[in-house]
Amino acid sequence: MERDKTDIGQRLVTALKEPHESQSQESFAKALELTKAYAGSGAVTHFGSVSRLFYDLFEMFETGRDPREK
Repeated sequence: MERDKTDIGQRLVTALKEPHESQSQESFAKALELTKAYAGSGAVTHFGSVSRLFYDLFEMFETGRDPREK
């Protein structure tokens, strides 16, 4: 399980640092759009929930697993 988190983190860092080299650009773009919509909706009650949502969405698009199963 810890390895999966490290792998997802590395994919995210690669998508940010080397966007043209990364194979995770589509996941990054989808997660960003949904997170922006959530943050702009006014439903945010805690700043930390925005970053956590982005990470969970990115992980979901990369792995195909539901992050709520953790």
